[in-house]
Amino acid sequence: MARSKRRRPAVLHGRLLGIDGEIQKADGVLHLIATNVEDHDALLGRLPTRSRDFH
Repeated sequence: MARSKRRRPAVLHGRLLGIDGEIQKADGVLHLIATNVEDHDALLGRLPTRSRDFH
């Protein structure tokens, strides 16, 4: 399977991604040329959170 097809589910559905690549700017437009995309959704449960009381 081509690399781009393996990355597709992570890019479309991932909530926390690790991306390696290059940023290019041309004519005021910023592009991210990704060379590697990793899905790190499994780490989300381990992130510290604080309780917030808005009342």
